[in-house]
Amino acid sequence: MKFIVSSSSLLKHLQQISGVINANTVLPILEDFLFEIQDKKLTIIATDLETVMRVQMDVESKVNGKVCIPAKILIDSLKNIPDQPLTFNIDKNFALEITSDNGKYKVMGENPDNFPKEPAADDTNSFTMPSGALVTAINKTLFAVSNDDLRPAMTGVYFELSKDAIQFVATDAHRLVRYRRTDVSCPRADSFIAPKKPLNLLKNALPDNDDLLTVSYNSNHLFVTQGSTQLICRLIDARFPDYKVVIPTDNPYKLIVTKSDFQSALRRVSVFSNKSTNQVALNISGSELQLAAQDVDFSFEGNERMNCQYDGTDLQIAFNAKFLIEMLNAADGDEVKVELSTSTKAGIIKPIEQAEGEELLMLVMPLMLNS
Repeated sequence: MKFIVSSSSLLKHLQQISGVINANTVLPILEDFLFEIQDKKLTIIATDLETVMRVQMDVESKVNGKVCIPAKILIDSLKNIPDQPLTFNIDKNFALEITSDNGKYKVMGENPDNFPKEPAADDTNSFTMPSGALVTAINKTLFAVSNDDLRPAMTGVYFELSKDAIQFVATDAHRLVRYRRTDVSCPRADSFIAPKKPLNLLKNALPDNDDLLTVSYNSNHLFVTQGSTQLICRLIDARFPDYKVVIPTDNPYKLIVTKSDFQSALRRVSVFSNKSTNQVALNISGSELQLAAQDVDFSFEGNERMNCQYDGTDLQIAFNAKFLIEMLNAADGDEVKVELSTSTKAGIIKPIEQAEGEELLMLVMPLMLNS
């Protein structure tokens, strides 16, 4: 088997899917890429048994065939080869010889028959959505996903489908993000939970534009196809908590702040907060917002004041500053609205300006005030 391919184009495609491969795998073959040539098209596949990613590219080749090639050495070598055509020669023992303009490199490949088979797309439901919409949804929710393996349902993003919208929800029990798109139509009301790792890979592999991609799913797997890139991942088999009951319906007090000013103040003040809680107390009265943090163990203290628009009675409430900063990152626009009621009830953060067809709601639980 022999084929010729551009070194930079091959590297670009390999880097798109190399994140699937774990450094310490149970099966040595999982450290390889599967190269499969069919009718002058090269399909490259990587898997960790839970997630499969594949990309396709054109090559010069007269024969069909397949081989497994160790991923790390292939990528490391391509990073150092300038852009040029490379000739790959594979013999019947899967020994691989790569020839460049002024060099020859030999690698021992493996038998492709030992590479795990990917799951079949049986009994799937499908819908299309803009690639950029999925990238935005992942960016706005993934940071709130839990890392607690004892609560598997919270370790992924909950996709809630309906005929006139799609919602993405993530929570770690301390905060919750709900992102809704009304420009996506799904075949029926349904839901599933997609794990964090494949969504992270998707976010980096998909173009942030209006190209359509196809999302298909069955009871066990999610399939996302965009152009020559495809990702398959196993869904989380757990029941997502009923998040609607924790979103307060009546938060009468409204605080409006400039996002960048609020974020900068939180960053400065939180330096002086307790490192385990990151607690920053907000003292709101009239048109002034005071931020205060302290770490009693080290006698650290930070205070700052800033202007705001506030409609409500004077209130003192404390939050984890790290959570607030991450949530403000997810909000677009210059200003955000924080809806509050008492010092023990969740606060809701929303961007003042939201794009048409989009709705972002973020909820954060307060911390006990240090009295």
